[in-house]
Formats: sequence, C-alpha cells, structure tokens
Amino acid sequence: MTADKPNVVLINADDLGYGDLGCYGSRVNQTPFIDRLAQGGAVFTSCYAASPLCSPSRAGLMTGCYPSRVSIDRVLFPADPLGLHPAEFTMPRLFKNAGYATMLVGKWHLGDQPEFLPRAFGFDEYYGLPYSNDMGRSEGRDDPEMFHPLPLLEGETVVEQQPDQRSLTERYAERCTSFIRKNKDRPFFLYFAQMHVHLPHYAAEMFERSSKNGDYGACVASMDWACGAVVHELETLGLLDRTIIIFTSDNGARGDRGSSNYPLRGGKRTTWEGGQRIPFILYWQGKTAPGTRSDAFISQMDLLPTFAAMLGEPLGPLPIDGLDLSAALFGGAPSPRESFAFFRAEAKLEAVRLRNWKMHFSKEGKAVRLLYDLSKDISEENNVVDEYPDIAAEITRAADGYRLKLGDRLTGEAGSERRPCGISENPVPLAEYDPNHPYIIALYDKNNVG
Repeated sequence: MTADKPNVVLINADDLGYGDLGCYGSRVNQTPFIDRLAQGGAVFTSCYAASPLCSPSRAGLMTGCYPSRVSIDRVLFPADPLGLHPAEFTMPRLFKNAGYATMLVGKWHLGDQPEFLPRAFGFDEYYGLPYSNDMGRSEGRDDPEMFHPLPLLEGETVVEQQPDQRSLTERYAERCTSFIRKNKDRPFFLYFAQMHVHLPHYAAEMFERSSKNGDYGACVASMDWACGAVVHELETLGLLDRTIIIFTSDNGARGDRGSSNYPLRGGKRTTWEGGQRIPFILYWQGKTAPGTRSDAFISQMDLLPTFAAMLGEPLGPLPIDGLDLSAALFGGAPSPRESFAFFRAEAKLEAVRLRNWKMHFSKEGKAVRLLYDLSKDISEENNVVDEYPDIAAEITRAADGYRLKLGDRLTGEAGSERRPCGISENPVPLAEYDPNHPYIIALYDKNNVG
C-alpha cells in the first residue's frame, strides 16, 4: 500500500439514533470502542443521511446522489424487480479502479435480483443479507407458509438459510478481520454494513446480561464490539496510521424500544432532524486531531467525491450531488455544503436546509410553513417563519430548484435530472419460489420494515 492510497473502513449502522452513542450523549448504552474512536478522532454533529429510510439512504451513500436522482425512492423488498441501476458509478467502483481490494460485509438492500447484487457494483467479495433482517422469519413471523428464510449470501450464492441472528454479528466481524488480514499488504476498502440495531433485536447472551437498556442496549453493545474487533485487527497489523475509519448510521432511530435521537425531533421515516441527522465519526491516526468536535454541514453523499479527490480518481460521467469535503474533513476548512434537500419516501420533498436555516414545506401530506434556525434550535421547536420572510423566500426558491432537477411527487414535478433505477428483465416471482433458489422470497409487513 502506498502513502497516497490509505485503506478505508466504512462502518454503517442500521437505524442507530443520534443520541445512542456515549460520545453523542447516551448514558444507557455501552459503546466503549466507538467512543475510543471518537476520542482519538473527529466527531461531526451535523451530518445527514440521504434519506430517513434504508434503501434510499444506502443508494445515496454508494452513489453520492440524492435517492430521487437514481430513482431509489422507497424501501426495496425481497424479490423486488427494482434495484440500483448497474450504470451508476459507485464507491466500490471508485476504489476498485484505484487498485483497491473491495468487500461488503453485512446488509446491501439495493436489490436482490442477480444484476443488482454487490459484486455487480465493484465489490470483489460479498458476505451478508441482501436486505433487512426482518424480511424473513423471526419471532412472531415463523409461519413457513407466510415467511420464508433469510438468505445469507456469499457472493451470489445462498450459503445458509435463516442464520442465527444472535451469532451473525460475530460472524460478520470474523469476515471483516479475515479480509483485512488477507489484504494487509495492499490498499483495501471494507464496507461493514451492520445489522444492528434494526428490528428484530437479536444479540448474544453476553451483551444481554450486561445491558442497561434491554435488547436495544444489547444490540448497540454488540455493534460496538464488532467495531472494536475490526479496529483491534488493524492495530495488531500496524495499519491504523494507514487506514481511514468512518462510523455512521443509515438513518435515525425509530424512537422507541430504548432508542434515542435526543436532542433531535422525530426519527426514522421523518424529515425532522431525528430522521436524517446521524452520527459521523472520522478516525485516521496521525491525520485527525484527537478529540475534534465539528459542526461542519456535511452529508454521507459527500464521501464518494471526497475519496475521488483524495485518490486523484475520476468520477463517473453522470451528475452527482455530493461535494468534495477533503479540506473540511482532514484540514479543518469550512464545509462547501450550503444546502440539503430532505426527501421522504416516494420522492416527496418535505424540507430544505440552507446554511443554518431549515424550512419544512409539507408534513404527512399537508402543506406547512415551518422555519427553524438550527444554530439555536436543533430540536426544531420554535417556528420563526413570520420573523424571517426573506430567509423563507430564499429557501423556497432553493426548494423549487430541487423540484425542477429531482422531482417532487407532492407537487407533481417530474424532475429533469432523474435517472431510472434498474428493472430486472426476469425477476423471480413468488409463484416460482424454490427454497434452493439463490434469491429467497418473503412476505412482509410493508409498514414495519426498511
């Protein structure tokens, strides 16, 4: 590995809230390993996921695009004919082009048909579940006629049906460490997409016994332990000073069962801050000043162009929405990001942030006019729209610009820059379900998944 090609380990939690880590204020969850990363690196307090739902959020992370631009506007389900379009330029493709070994361990959730699985997008290796851990059999969903087994994939092959979720995180950690060990002498990109803390909550007994916050706290501790295992392997191999480690979450917490987005309003599925402002910790030994805390305005979509700039690699030919944050993340410079659009499911534009101001235009399908100064009111409690009409007008113009480019199903705007998602030519239908087929099909409750 050369000095200008640092390893990158990107750890993405599932449904973890802004207030669920010790370094973000939690007093009930045990996160010593992640907190240690925060102490030795930088904690960012104003980072946004591309969506408050997992498939769209992960599309934004992988492509540097708003989910509306790539038409992944909703949660994808087992046997869904849709997926991320194979023509999209993705983060693993960037690293692969730069000579990196690439692997995804954990949840993909951008399409489970053959042409949409991870290795089609630049990952050399894949080990994990192709969608959420509730999209199969679990407690209360064990009728074999209704719920088919979860598929654990190695590449495109099912290596186990219905794996024990209490041990799955440990198995994921083992695959991460073996990948690191195998590629210690060359640059590598590891994307570790954890299953915790998505429902249903399954954690090993050792974490359940020590949890102060029930099953949720046990799953947070399990997630933290897995992060510690990865960092320990890097340290043992002498790779910490050559590895960028990022820890984040795909969206905010649900806000129940012990989860917390405090002090933010709302949670998963909403465009309040609690739905999309997420933890973001950056650690690079010798490069990030220990104990840094930054309110720089950033998004997960910015990672792809940031890494491209760092490596001197070209991005794909299609427009993206992310910005190069290399100076802000590693040099302490101000973030170049000025605005951010908040799309709810189905490409519904509900809010826009412009600098420190955020304005909501719709909630639950009803038109609203809510303006908040996030520099003073992170909890979105004090609507000041009548006090700052010029700011409201400026953000309204910005929102109109987003609608023209990316669309808005609330107003009927189609979006001139929207690109199609992938559509499988031969999707596996329910009628052809075969328990030995590599693409397992499940029935599910669409109101409680993602």
